[in-house]
Amino acid sequence: MSNSVPSNYIPPLFVDLDGTLVKSDLLLESILDVIKRNPIFLLHMPYWLLRGKAYFKQQIAERAHIDSRLLPYNETFVSFLKSERVKGRYLFLASGSHETIVHQIADHFGFFQKVLASDGKLNLTGERKLEEILKISKEGEFDYAGNAPVDLKIWSHCRTAILVNPRKGLEKTLRRRDKPVEVFEEREAGLYPYLKAIRVHQWIKNILLFVPLITSHKWDQPYLLFNLIAGFLSFSFVASSGYLLNDFLDLESDRNHPRKCMRPVTRGDIPLSVAGILMFLLLLGGFALGMFLSIKFAGILFIYIIISQAYSMRFKSIVFLDVVILSSLYTIRVISGAILINVYLSFWLLAFSMFIFLSLALIKRCSELTKLVKIENAAAKGRDYRVSDLGNLYNMGTTSGYLSVLVLALYINSNEVMIHYKHPEILWLLCPTILYWVSRLWLKTGRGEMDDDPIIFTIKDSTSWLAWILCAASIILAI
Repeated sequence: MSNSVPSNYIPPLFVDLDGTLVKSDLLLESILDVIKRNPIFLLHMPYWLLRGKAYFKQQIAERAHIDSRLLPYNETFVSFLKSERVKGRYLFLASGSHETIVHQIADHFGFFQKVLASDGKLNLTGERKLEEILKISKEGEFDYAGNAPVDLKIWSHCRTAILVNPRKGLEKTLRRRDKPVEVFEEREAGLYPYLKAIRVHQWIKNILLFVPLITSHKWDQPYLLFNLIAGFLSFSFVASSGYLLNDFLDLESDRNHPRKCMRPVTRGDIPLSVAGILMFLLLLGGFALGMFLSIKFAGILFIYIIISQAYSMRFKSIVFLDVVILSSLYTIRVISGAILINVYLSFWLLAFSMFIFLSLALIKRCSELTKLVKIENAAAKGRDYRVSDLGNLYNMGTTSGYLSVLVLALYINSNEVMIHYKHPEILWLLCPTILYWVSRLWLKTGRGEMDDDPIIFTIKDSTSWLAWILCAASIILAI
């Protein structure tokens, strides 16, 4: 790479990295990667930081693994840079990130003449970055592309300010200074990316909290319904904070996934720092509401988040244990509902929950493996499953689903039913309806028509809605 610039040159363009060339923050990504690989380094980080930001960045860069091919780049801006290079313009990658990472990304593109970056002694941000830019431009004209107010001093010296996904108000500030401005905006605006990131559609699973209210026949007590609605929100907030944490920890694997790569945090539509604050607020709000409702309920929330994170970080890669844990997370929701309204959970409900949710968890795994068959992959990435396991998993899943129907049939034939239902014989309609629903889900899975999550599939599936409406009508008529 050349250090000099010809006298008859187009003004060089200096390009920031974090938030500009790439949508994400590479220091935060590197920190998350280091913690995930070895959590003990979390204890070392305060010491590194005390020795200065440059030293801290070096220590993180030496231990992190960032795949430059998978990073969420601002593609429109990248196309612009390529066209500028074709015109003969000199491009320089100028970043406060450590030189190890910056060189890796510069090599990935191949059109940057030189890299300006932090090393173990120099933290290249603000005025220090400006000094290096002025040295290379020989105090002449240059353009600068960035996204944050920290670069205002650089823009005050440049010819044209290029803003890429700029912070709010930054464009107005520069235009008030009569500075020529070009803007590249690629992030999706509004609330939608945030609602998608916290998986609002997954909140439907928390309707399971209302199941004990139905089975205990206490729906005529409004204060119990209020408790369950508040509990639904509390559980949803805590679960959403867990989804965001999973996004942080699975950035690289999600970017390799054909569907998960479109998640807002993964593709950089939401800054990692903002997503981190949102995660903390959801967790705090969910637990605060849970504590207000019941200490026992807050304890269940704590158990849920521990189990779900242990699953995400370790147990999801252990064959069959992963589906057992997934099914238990569904059952925990039912138990939480019983705690909120202070009712006893019957053996029948727990047994039914165990078998039906295990069947749904196995559907989730089989749908993933079925997709792998289509792309001729032998094993699921990050899982201890192989395509050859599909037959056994199908047998276990359908058997578990049918066992849930058997438990329901035994319950309908028990003396306990006579206490709560005037016409218990009508309840027998539940058995063929649920049997049909379970069989249909497994048939769809075998055909490769099942989404990764059978609950989400059920919400979108009109036939499933008809089945559950028939179940509800049967229960009402039996009462």
